Amino acid sequence: MFRQIADDLQAAIDAGQYGPGDRLPGENPLAAEYGVAAMTARQALRTLATEGVAESRKGAGFFVLASFTPIRRRGVARLARENWASGASIFSADDSRDLTVESRVLGPVTPPGKIADVLDLGKDEHAFARYRRHIVEGRPVLISTSYLPLALVEGTAITEADTGPGGIYARLADLGFAPARFREEMQVRTPSDDERAALNLSGSTPVIKVCRTAYTDEGRAVELNEMTLDSQAYVLEYDFDA
Repeated sequence: MFRQIADDLQAAIDAGQYGPGDRLPGENPLAAEYGVAAMTARQALRTLATEGVAESRKGAGFFVLASFTPIRRRGVARLARENWASGASIFSADDSRDLTVESRVLGPVTPPGKIADVLDLGKDEHAFARYRRHIVEGRPVLISTSYLPLALVEGTAITEADTGPGGIYARLADLGFAPARFREEMQVRTPSDDERAALNLSGSTPVIKVCRTAYTDEGRAVELNEMTLDSQAYVLEYDFDA
């Protein structure tokens, strides 16, 4: 029954009965209308929230979200050398919409132990860190923190607010440390309070945590990027030969 209620509400939204920002019927009116328990009606509303159709506002109910075409994150093509080597951004391989990037240079930092191990940093060595928040159509979709060995990038354009065409990978290539191989690890989980605030997420929306490491031809790890994606804003696509 909760699925039927959710489908009926979705049909009403599709028909224009409820538009972006409109409040959906509450669980008690829905329970009375369908002759079900309030818990069943609540599950229907939460289903719409999980599917990115509505959001829950504490103490106010469920509201219809504006429609958003998910970004197709092309996991292989987006990291192709010809893209960033030509000066294009990695995001441009995913989506043609205008992207707003809020970028902040964090500077030299003592990286967490796992990151220090991956970058092969000694006990007293520091990393250089950069933070970004990506916004598409007014919606924050991704936050990321990128770590690179400080000794490798100190005094280069990588430490500037604007790294130039092609971004970090193009600048690493200029230094003779072009990425030749990438490794990504993914995990779907509940967001932290900081992630929820940065991505404007409702309480029921999970995030996709992606940890990407860039390696040179010699196998040296030159960057580790921790990304948090709004799971409702992305479709992850992988296309490769058998």
